[in-house]
Amino acid sequence: MNIKTLFLSLSLPLYLLDQSTKAWTVKHFSEPPAGGFCSHETPWKIIPDWFHWIRVHNQGVAFGLGNGSSWAPIVFLVVPLLALVLLRVFWCKGAFEHILSKFALALLVTGISGNLTDRLVQGFLLNHAKNGDFWERLSQGYVVDFISVKLPFYDKIVPSSGGWWPTFNVADSCIFIAAILLFISGIKEEQAKAKTVK
Repeated sequence: MNIKTLFLSLSLPLYLLDQSTKAWTVKHFSEPPAGGFCSHETPWKIIPDWFHWIRVHNQGVAFGLGNGSSWAPIVFLVVPLLALVLLRVFWCKGAFEHILSKFALALLVTGISGNLTDRLVQGFLLNHAKNGDFWERLSQGYVVDFISVKLPFYDKIVPSSGGWWPTFNVADSCIFIAAILLFISGIKEEQAKAKTVK
């Protein structure tokens, strides 16, 4: 499949879905207090005790690592930019030849771009930061997370979680699925090489 077609048919719709769901979340849930990460409003219980919709601000990365630190907003603004550059370099060197790796590339670009957009924009929309200068507001950037799911046995691994997986979004889901696809495509490529050698 042509990569341009893949970007237009997969990446663009998923990016729009990511941004629209985040915009809906920001509009319908109150802003967390300054220094806070979670809206005080009651989650929207889509499927009670299993799937909730809530507004969470994540300045760090997975599992909220780096939240509240002074370095996280800047570091995690630069890292996605570098990741996009590296993906472009690898693409030009022919690193994404397998069909699964092409899908993975499209999903990675979607996920990275979706969360990067948040980090560039959301800090400027915060009420408590509206009187700050450009850099202060940029440093308030965060990723909007809203999908909260309860997983069986997760409370056995992380008792303090109550079984609730860390909140995530559409972009995070794209990155997660891309990682799985890259793993599978790597195995398939190795198998193909082994057959060629024989």
